[in-house]
Amino acid sequence: LVIAAVCGYMAGLIGSSNSPISGVGILTVLIAALVIKVVFGRADAEQSTALVAFTLFVAAVTFGVATISNDNLQDLKTGQLVGATPWKQQVALVIGVLFGSAIIPPVLDLMQQAFGFLGAPGATDHALAAPQAALISSLAKGVFGGSLNWSLIGLGAAIGAVVVIVDEILTRTSRFSLPPLAVGMGMYLPMSLTLIIPLGSLLGFFYNRWADQTGGDVDRKKRLGVLLATGMIVGESLYGVVFAGFVAGTGSDDPFAIFPGNDGTSAEVNGVIAFAAVLLWLYMRTRRISARELPVSQA
Repeated sequence: LVIAAVCGYMAGLIGSSNSPISGVGILTVLIAALVIKVVFGRADAEQSTALVAFTLFVAAVTFGVATISNDNLQDLKTGQLVGATPWKQQVALVIGVLFGSAIIPPVLDLMQQAFGFLGAPGATDHALAAPQAALISSLAKGVFGGSLNWSLIGLGAAIGAVVVIVDEILTRTSRFSLPPLAVGMGMYLPMSLTLIIPLGSLLGFFYNRWADQTGGDVDRKKRLGVLLATGMIVGESLYGVVFAGFVAGTGSDDPFAIFPGNDGTSAEVNGVIAFAAVLLWLYMRTRRISARELPVSQA
């Protein structure tokens, strides 16, 4: 109940996409592991494994509560702004939870069969990275095994407090800021996952400047940029699922293994050609839409 209230409150302040659910989950794992260890007492290796599994199950339930509360409050907040009907929103949210519960487990099982996850049994050479899950698992194992370095946790808490203070000072005295959430993500997520975030922000900055300079319907151009970036994120995720289906079905990590006579080089060439064709199609479609919106003389 407390976690649902906290995450829902944060969704109302900063939005569900920026809510630090990982931080809430980490605190939950630490608290749950400590409480279980105090209540259970000393445990042997086999008992510790069971207690770790129980702690991670508690964390999984907590993450589910946190994400659903985020989605719920974000949806109700948006609905209030546009005058939606609350009970119909709740029905839609329940349907979304049911469909998510039916779709997510098979997708995760497909990923496990195709690649596996780092640190989990059955992981292949191309195993998928799961840094947040690995961190939470390591915390639970460290508490029950007595190997958790509490000094590093204290250091992280101190760094977080300093970053919050610096961010408040910068926000009040200048136009700059130091978001604590961004600093924390940069500290515990690998560079391969975080590097693309500043690159995307830089591209978005130059795109918005271009939109401001070209004039016309600037807001529409900026919305198109956001839609394009969102489509690339969702498209990459959907293709990842399709790619995992190819790998699980063919037993090869070559995405074109279903076609005879294709090797890695030809697959890369075909991918570049297909990507260029999609970009050309988007460019021509945008030109046609812009021409329809202009007066006949300018078109």
